[in-house]
Amino acid sequence: MWIVSSLPYLSPRQEGQADAWTEEAAQAGRVGTQRLREVSVAVPPPDVGSALRLDPEAPAVVRRRTMLLDGQPVELTDSWYPAEIAGGTALAAMGKIKGGAVTLLASLGHSVHEAREDISFRAATADEATTLGVPVETPVIVLSRTCLNAKGMAFEASVMVMLAEGRHLRYRLIAS
Repeated sequence: MWIVSSLPYLSPRQEGQADAWTEEAAQAGRVGTQRLREVSVAVPPPDVGSALRLDPEAPAVVRRRTMLLDGQPVELTDSWYPAEIAGGTALAAMGKIKGGAVTLLASLGHSVHEAREDISFRAATADEATTLGVPVETPVIVLSRTCLNAKGMAFEASVMVMLAEGRHLRYRLIAS
C-alpha cells in the first residue's frame, strides 16, 4: 500500500534536499522520478481558471508532468500558475526547477498559507489510460489542489490524476 501525505508537497525544500516525490518514494524503499511532458501558456480549463480567480480567457502557465514509481507511470500532474507570477521564471521554462516549484514560488513571496483539496474518483479517459499504461476505465483518483498565500491569493492550481490501486491518502488537520 502506498500512503501519501500532502504536507511535504506544500513546503519549500532545503538546499540539497530531494524533491518531495523522490523523498517520499525513497522512504518507502521505492524510486520516484518524474518526466516533464510540457510547459506552455494556455487558457486553463474553467475549474482551474476559477480556482486561480482568473478572467475566463486569461492565460496561465501550465507544467504537465508524469510521475513515475519504480519506472512505471502512476500519476499525471498538471500544475497551473497565473502568467503574471510565472512568466519569466523557471516555471515557464522547460526543465526541472531546483528545489521544485514550491521552493521557487516561496522565493517569489508565495508560500503556501492555505491549501484546498478536492478529491473525486472516476474511470481513466482513453488519453490518461494510454499515458499511464493501463486499460481504459481503470479507476483513478483525481486530486485538485489550490494553493493560497497569506493574503488569500491563489497562485497555483494542480490537477493530479493518479492510479487508485494501492493508494492511501492521509490528511492531518491542526486547528490553530
